[in-house]
Amino acid sequence: MAKRKDNAEFKSVNIAVLTVSDTRDASTDTSGDLLAMRITDAGHALAARNIVRDDIPKIREIVSTWINDPAVDVVITTGGTGLTGRDVTVEALAPLFEKTIDGFSVIFHKVSFESIGLSTLQSRATAGLARGTFIFALPGSNGAVKDGWDKVISHQLDARYGPCNLVELMPRLMEH
Repeated sequence: MAKRKDNAEFKSVNIAVLTVSDTRDASTDTSGDLLAMRITDAGHALAARNIVRDDIPKIREIVSTWINDPAVDVVITTGGTGLTGRDVTVEALAPLFEKTIDGFSVIFHKVSFESIGLSTLQSRATAGLARGTFIFALPGSNGAVKDGWDKVISHQLDARYGPCNLVELMPRLMEH
C-alpha cells in the first residue's frame, strides 16, 4: 500500500489517454471519460486524448507520436488487452517498450482479483517505458479503469507517495 510522504509536494504530469475500441466513439467512451476525469481531478494535465480502432499500426502510430512529444510524460490506454482476436493493444505497444514494467501487471491483477475474482485472468494489462514516457495499458471496462487508476497508477504518479514513485524517476529516464 502506498503511503503519503512527509513534506513531499505534488507535481502535475502530462498524461495522454487512448481508448482502443471498434465500437466506441466520443459519445460512448465511458472508460476514456472516467480516466480523463480522474486524471484532471488528481491535478494532472490531460495532454491529449484519442479513440482508435483495434488496429496495430494505428495504435502504434498514435502512441509513437505521443512518446516523441516532450509535452507527454505518460500514456494510458484503455481497451484491447483481452484475449479475443481483435484485442491487439499489447501487440501494438510491446515493440515500443524499451523496458517492461513487469510489476504493474502483477499488482494490477492483484487489485483486479479483489474486484472481479478469477476473471482477471482474461486481461493482459501491461506497462512499459519508451523514450522516457511511461505507458500503461488497461482493460476497457470502467471497473478496470477504476482499479488501475485508483489503486495503482494514481499513487505511482503522485510524488507525495512512497517510499518511492515513478514521478521521482522522470528526470533520469533518458540516462544512458
